[in-house]
Amino acid sequence: MSLTVDSGQTLQRCLALDIGGTKIASAIVKNGEIQQRKQISTPQDDAAQVMHQTLAQLLKEYEGQFDYVAVASTGIINQGILTALNPKNLGGLAQFPLKDSIAQHTDKPIGLLNDVQAAAYAEYQLQNPNDVQNFTFITVSTGVGGGLILNHRLLTEPNGIAGHIGHTLADPNGPVCGCGRRGCVEAIASGRAIEAASSQWDDPCDPKEVFVRFRQNDEKATALVTRSAQAIANLIADLKIGLDMQKVVVGGSIGLAEGYLPLVQSLLSELPAVYHCELESAKFGQDAGLIGAAYWVKDCLLQAKNTGVVYG
Repeated sequence: MSLTVDSGQTLQRCLALDIGGTKIASAIVKNGEIQQRKQISTPQDDAAQVMHQTLAQLLKEYEGQFDYVAVASTGIINQGILTALNPKNLGGLAQFPLKDSIAQHTDKPIGLLNDVQAAAYAEYQLQNPNDVQNFTFITVSTGVGGGLILNHRLLTEPNGIAGHIGHTLADPNGPVCGCGRRGCVEAIASGRAIEAASSQWDDPCDPKEVFVRFRQNDEKATALVTRSAQAIANLIADLKIGLDMQKVVVGGSIGLAEGYLPLVQSLLSELPAVYHCELESAKFGQDAGLIGAAYWVKDCLLQAKNTGVVYG
Protein backbone atom coordinates (compact mmCIF):
# COMPACT_ATOMS: atom_id res chain seq x y z
CA MET A 1 0.00 0.00 0.00
CA SER A 2 1.44 3.36 -0.98
CA LEU A 3 0.21 6.45 0.83
CA THR A 4 1.27 9.76 -0.67
CA VAL A 5 0.14 13.29 -0.01
CA ASP A 6 0.59 16.45 -2.09
CA SER A 7 2.68 19.00 -0.20
CA GLY A 8 -0.16 21.49 0.17
CA GLN A 9 -2.94 19.04 1.02
CA THR A 10 -4.55 19.15 4.46
CA LEU A 11 -6.12 15.84 5.37
CA GLN A 12 -8.99 16.40 7.78
CA ARG A 13 -12.07 14.55 6.62
CA CYS A 14 -11.88 10.77 6.70
CA LEU A 15 -14.33 8.26 5.31
CA ALA A 16 -13.94 5.50 7.88
CA LEU A 17 -15.27 1.99 7.33
CA ASP A 18 -15.46 -0.75 9.96
CA ILE A 19 -16.05 -4.13 8.32
CA GLY A 20 -17.12 -6.89 10.69
CA GLY A 21 -18.50 -10.37 10.28
CA THR A 22 -22.11 -9.21 10.61
CA LYS A 23 -22.09 -5.43 10.06
CA ILE A 24 -20.35 -2.67 8.16
CA ALA A 25 -20.25 0.72 9.85
CA SER A 26 -19.31 3.87 7.97
CA ALA A 27 -18.90 7.50 8.97
CA ILE A 28 -17.11 10.72 8.27
CA VAL A 29 -14.51 11.27 10.99
CA LYS A 30 -13.18 14.78 11.45
CA ASN A 31 -10.98 15.75 14.40
CA GLY A 32 -12.00 12.55 16.15
CA GLU A 33 -15.71 13.31 15.84
CA ILE A 34 -18.14 10.87 14.19
CA GLN A 35 -20.53 12.34 11.61
CA GLN A 36 -23.09 10.78 9.26
CA ARG A 37 -22.71 7.31 10.74
CA LYS A 38 -24.44 4.48 8.90
CA GLN A 39 -24.58 0.75 9.50
CA ILE A 40 -25.58 -2.08 7.19
CA SER A 41 -25.31 -5.87 7.25
CA THR A 42 -22.18 -7.56 5.93
CA PRO A 43 -22.92 -9.56 2.78
CA GLN A 44 -23.31 -13.29 3.42
CA ASP A 45 -24.69 -14.68 0.16
CA ASP A 46 -22.54 -14.22 -2.95
CA ALA A 47 -20.38 -12.30 -0.49
CA ALA A 48 -17.53 -11.13 -2.71
CA GLN A 49 -19.71 -9.75 -5.49
CA VAL A 50 -22.10 -8.06 -3.07
CA MET A 51 -19.18 -6.60 -1.09
CA HIS A 52 -17.83 -5.00 -4.27
CA GLN A 53 -21.28 -3.48 -4.85
CA THR A 54 -21.61 -2.39 -1.23
CA LEU A 55 -18.27 -0.59 -1.22
CA ALA A 56 -19.11 1.12 -4.51
CA GLN A 57 -22.40 2.35 -3.06
CA LEU A 58 -20.77 3.64 0.13
CA LEU A 59 -18.10 5.55 -1.79
CA LYS A 60 -20.83 7.08 -3.94
CA GLU A 61 -22.96 8.10 -0.95
CA TYR A 62 -20.05 9.93 0.70
CA GLU A 63 -18.59 11.31 -2.53
CA GLY A 64 -17.03 14.77 -2.16
CA GLN A 65 -17.12 14.64 1.64
CA PHE A 66 -13.75 13.06 2.46
CA ASP A 67 -10.02 13.55 1.89
CA TYR A 68 -8.91 9.99 2.59
CA VAL A 69 -10.31 6.54 3.35
CA ALA A 70 -9.50 4.48 6.45
CA VAL A 71 -10.69 0.90 6.83
CA ALA A 72 -10.78 -1.26 9.95
CA SER A 73 -11.64 -4.83 9.03
CA THR A 74 -12.07 -8.19 10.64
CA GLY A 75 -9.40 -10.72 9.70
CA ILE A 76 -5.89 -10.00 8.46
CA ILE A 77 -5.06 -7.20 6.04
CA ASN A 78 -2.01 -8.23 4.00
CA GLN A 79 -0.98 -6.11 1.02
CA GLY A 80 -4.52 -4.81 0.69
CA ILE A 81 -6.02 -8.33 0.68
CA LEU A 82 -8.50 -9.48 3.33
CA THR A 83 -7.65 -12.92 4.70
CA ALA A 84 -7.65 -14.75 8.04
CA LEU A 85 -5.80 -17.36 10.09
CA ASN A 86 -8.84 -19.52 9.42
CA PRO A 87 -10.16 -18.40 6.00
CA LYS A 88 -13.39 -20.33 6.59
CA ASN A 89 -14.35 -17.62 9.12
CA LEU A 90 -14.60 -15.15 6.22
CA GLY A 91 -16.89 -17.31 4.10
CA GLY A 92 -16.96 -15.95 0.57
CA LEU A 93 -14.74 -13.00 1.52
CA ALA A 94 -11.54 -15.03 1.90
CA GLN A 95 -8.75 -13.46 -0.19
CA PHE A 96 -10.95 -10.46 -0.97
CA PRO A 97 -9.05 -7.59 -2.74
CA LEU A 98 -10.30 -4.94 -0.33
CA LYS A 99 -8.01 -2.07 -1.26
CA ASP A 100 -8.39 -2.55 -5.01
CA SER A 101 -12.17 -2.72 -4.66
CA ILE A 102 -12.23 0.67 -2.92
CA ALA A 103 -9.65 2.20 -5.25
CA GLN A 104 -11.94 1.60 -8.23
CA HIS A 105 -14.23 4.30 -6.88
CA THR A 106 -11.94 6.99 -5.47
CA ASP A 107 -8.57 8.58 -6.17
CA LYS A 108 -8.15 9.54 -2.51
CA PRO A 109 -5.47 7.89 -0.34
CA ILE A 110 -6.57 4.59 1.22
CA GLY A 111 -5.31 2.88 4.37
CA LEU A 112 -6.40 -0.47 5.80
CA LEU A 113 -5.74 -2.39 9.01
CA ASN A 114 -7.27 -5.01 11.25
CA ASP A 115 -10.22 -3.83 13.37
CA VAL A 116 -8.63 -4.74 16.72
CA GLN A 117 -5.42 -2.99 15.69
CA ALA A 118 -7.56 0.05 14.93
CA ALA A 119 -9.27 -0.15 18.33
CA ALA A 120 -5.84 -0.36 19.97
CA TYR A 121 -4.77 2.82 18.21
CA ALA A 122 -7.96 4.56 19.33
CA GLU A 123 -7.40 3.57 22.95
CA TYR A 124 -3.78 4.69 22.74
CA GLN A 125 -4.91 8.22 21.91
CA LEU A 126 -6.16 8.43 25.51
CA GLN A 127 -2.74 7.63 26.96
CA ASN A 128 0.04 10.04 27.85
CA PRO A 129 2.79 9.13 25.38
CA ASN A 130 5.43 10.38 27.80
CA ASP A 131 4.32 7.71 30.27
CA VAL A 132 3.28 4.86 27.94
CA GLN A 133 5.38 3.89 24.95
CA ASN A 134 4.55 0.17 24.98
CA PHE A 135 0.82 -0.57 25.04
CA THR A 136 -1.58 -3.44 24.32
CA PHE A 137 -5.30 -3.54 23.72
CA ILE A 138 -6.94 -6.93 24.25
CA THR A 139 -10.49 -7.71 23.24
CA VAL A 140 -12.08 -10.72 24.93
CA SER A 141 -15.33 -11.32 23.09
CA THR A 142 -16.51 -14.03 20.69
CA GLY A 143 -12.79 -14.47 20.06
CA VAL A 144 -9.66 -12.99 21.60
CA GLY A 145 -7.59 -10.44 19.69
CA GLY A 146 -5.22 -7.60 20.29
CA GLY A 147 -3.28 -4.63 19.04
CA LEU A 148 0.35 -4.00 19.99
CA ILE A 149 2.04 -0.63 20.20
CA LEU A 150 5.81 -0.64 20.71
CA ASN A 151 7.78 2.57 21.07
CA HIS A 152 4.60 4.53 20.19
CA ARG A 153 4.08 2.68 16.91
CA LEU A 154 1.27 0.26 16.09
CA LEU A 155 2.62 -3.02 14.76
CA THR A 156 0.98 -3.95 11.46
CA GLU A 157 3.89 -5.12 9.33
CA PRO A 158 5.03 -7.03 7.39
CA ASN A 159 2.06 -9.41 7.01
CA GLY A 160 -0.71 -7.86 9.12
CA ILE A 161 -0.54 -10.66 11.71
CA ALA A 162 0.79 -8.66 14.67
CA GLY A 163 -1.69 -8.58 17.54
CA HIS A 164 -3.27 -11.99 16.99
CA ILE A 165 -2.35 -12.76 20.59
CA GLY A 166 -5.46 -14.89 21.10
CA HIS A 167 -3.53 -17.54 19.20
CA THR A 168 -0.63 -17.73 21.62
CA LEU A 169 -0.46 -20.85 23.77
CA ALA A 170 -2.45 -21.11 26.99
CA ASP A 171 -2.67 -24.88 27.51
CA PRO A 172 -0.87 -27.45 25.33
CA ASN A 173 -3.50 -30.00 26.37
CA GLY A 174 -6.44 -27.67 25.79
CA PRO A 175 -9.09 -27.79 23.07
CA VAL A 176 -8.24 -27.34 19.41
CA CYS A 177 -8.65 -23.73 18.32
CA GLY A 178 -10.31 -22.63 15.09
CA CYS A 179 -6.86 -21.77 13.72
CA GLY A 180 -5.90 -25.45 13.98
CA ARG A 181 -3.55 -25.18 16.95
CA ARG A 182 -4.29 -26.87 20.26
CA GLY A 183 -4.70 -24.82 23.41
CA CYS A 184 -4.75 -21.23 22.15
CA VAL A 185 -5.84 -18.49 24.54
CA GLU A 186 -8.92 -17.98 22.34
CA ALA A 187 -9.89 -21.65 22.71
CA ILE A 188 -10.03 -21.19 26.49
CA ALA A 189 -10.84 -17.56 27.27
CA SER A 190 -13.27 -16.43 24.55
CA GLY A 191 -17.03 -16.19 24.64
CA ARG A 192 -17.14 -19.02 22.13
CA ALA A 193 -15.03 -21.18 24.46
CA ILE A 194 -17.17 -20.32 27.47
CA GLU A 195 -20.32 -21.21 25.54
CA ALA A 196 -18.83 -24.50 24.37
CA ALA A 197 -18.24 -25.50 27.99
CA SER A 198 -21.48 -24.16 29.50
CA SER A 199 -23.62 -25.77 26.80
CA GLN A 200 -22.47 -29.17 28.10
CA TRP A 201 -23.74 -28.57 31.64
CA ASP A 202 -26.76 -30.38 33.04
CA ASP A 203 -28.38 -26.95 33.15
CA PRO A 204 -26.82 -25.36 30.02
CA CYS A 205 -26.73 -21.62 29.47
CA ASP A 206 -25.17 -18.93 27.28
CA PRO A 207 -22.15 -16.78 28.29
CA LYS A 208 -24.36 -13.94 29.52
CA GLU A 209 -26.07 -16.29 31.98
CA VAL A 210 -22.68 -17.74 32.95
CA PHE A 211 -21.69 -14.31 34.21
CA VAL A 212 -24.98 -13.90 36.06
CA ARG A 213 -24.27 -17.16 37.86
CA PHE A 214 -20.63 -16.15 38.38
CA ARG A 215 -21.75 -13.02 40.22
CA GLN A 216 -24.01 -15.24 42.31
CA ASN A 217 -20.95 -17.34 43.26
CA ASP A 218 -22.17 -20.42 41.38
CA GLU A 219 -19.33 -22.96 41.58
CA LYS A 220 -19.33 -24.12 37.95
CA ALA A 221 -19.71 -20.61 36.53
CA THR A 222 -16.98 -19.27 38.79
CA ALA A 223 -14.60 -22.03 37.71
CA LEU A 224 -15.34 -21.38 34.03
CA VAL A 225 -14.91 -17.60 34.24
CA THR A 226 -11.76 -18.04 36.33
CA ARG A 227 -10.33 -20.36 33.67
CA SER A 228 -10.88 -17.64 31.09
CA ALA A 229 -9.47 -14.88 33.30
CA GLN A 230 -6.43 -17.00 34.17
CA ALA A 231 -5.59 -17.41 30.48
CA ILE A 232 -5.82 -13.63 29.98
CA ALA A 233 -3.75 -12.93 33.10
CA ASN A 234 -1.03 -15.27 31.83
CA LEU A 235 -1.22 -13.66 28.40
CA ILE A 236 -0.68 -10.23 29.98
CA ALA A 237 2.24 -11.60 32.00
CA ASP A 238 3.79 -12.95 28.79
CA LEU A 239 3.37 -9.56 27.11
CA LYS A 240 4.98 -7.81 30.06
CA ILE A 241 8.01 -10.10 30.28
CA GLY A 242 8.42 -10.49 26.52
CA LEU A 243 7.74 -6.96 25.28
CA ASP A 244 8.03 -4.81 28.43
CA MET A 245 4.41 -3.70 28.13
CA GLN A 246 3.61 -0.77 30.39
CA LYS A 247 -0.16 -0.78 30.12
CA VAL A 248 -2.89 -3.14 28.92
CA VAL A 249 -6.43 -2.05 28.16
CA VAL A 250 -9.09 -4.76 28.03
CA GLY A 251 -12.35 -4.56 26.08
CA GLY A 252 -14.91 -6.81 24.43
CA SER A 253 -18.16 -8.25 25.75
CA ILE A 254 -16.36 -10.70 28.05
CA GLY A 255 -13.54 -8.33 28.96
CA LEU A 256 -16.00 -5.63 30.03
CA ALA A 257 -18.39 -7.98 31.84
CA GLU A 258 -18.93 -7.00 35.46
CA GLY A 259 -16.33 -8.62 37.69
CA TYR A 260 -14.11 -9.96 34.90
CA LEU A 261 -11.25 -7.44 34.83
CA PRO A 262 -10.92 -7.34 38.65
CA LEU A 263 -10.55 -11.13 38.53
CA VAL A 264 -7.85 -10.86 35.86
CA GLN A 265 -6.12 -8.23 38.00
CA SER A 266 -6.30 -10.44 41.08
CA LEU A 267 -4.86 -13.45 39.24
CA LEU A 268 -2.09 -11.33 37.72
CA SER A 269 -1.19 -9.94 41.15
CA GLU A 270 -0.50 -13.49 42.36
CA LEU A 271 2.46 -13.71 39.98
CA PRO A 272 5.92 -12.27 40.80
CA ALA A 273 6.08 -8.47 40.60
CA VAL A 274 8.08 -8.46 37.35
CA TYR A 275 4.95 -9.77 35.57
CA HIS A 276 2.61 -7.10 36.91
CA CYS A 277 1.21 -4.56 34.47
CA GLU A 278 -1.20 -1.65 34.73
CA LEU A 279 -4.68 -2.71 33.59
CA GLU A 280 -7.64 -0.61 32.52
CA SER A 281 -11.05 -1.08 30.91
CA ALA A 282 -11.51 0.09 27.33
CA LYS A 283 -13.12 3.50 26.95
CA PHE A 284 -14.18 3.47 23.31
CA GLY A 285 -17.32 1.58 22.38
CA GLN A 286 -18.63 0.43 19.03
CA ASP A 287 -16.89 3.24 17.15
CA ALA A 288 -13.34 2.37 18.26
CA GLY A 289 -12.53 0.86 14.86
CA LEU A 290 -13.78 3.89 12.93
CA ILE A 291 -11.91 6.39 15.09
CA GLY A 292 -8.75 4.35 15.41
CA ALA A 293 -8.48 3.70 11.69
CA ALA A 294 -9.04 7.38 10.92
CA TYR A 295 -6.31 8.45 13.35
CA TRP A 296 -3.85 5.78 12.25
CA VAL A 297 -4.15 6.44 8.52
CA LYS A 298 -3.95 10.19 9.06
CA ASP A 299 -0.80 9.79 11.14
CA CYS A 300 0.75 7.55 8.50
CA LEU A 301 -0.22 9.95 5.72
CA LEU A 302 1.19 12.93 7.57
CA GLN A 303 4.38 11.07 8.39
CA ALA A 304 4.74 9.95 4.79
CA LYS A 305 4.19 13.55 3.74
CA ASN A 306 6.85 14.90 6.06
CA THR A 307 9.48 12.16 5.76
CA GLY A 308 8.87 10.49 2.42
CA VAL A 309 8.39 7.16 4.20
CA VAL A 310 5.78 4.82 2.74
CA TYR A 311 3.63 2.78 5.11
CA GLY A 312 1.56 -0.25 4.19
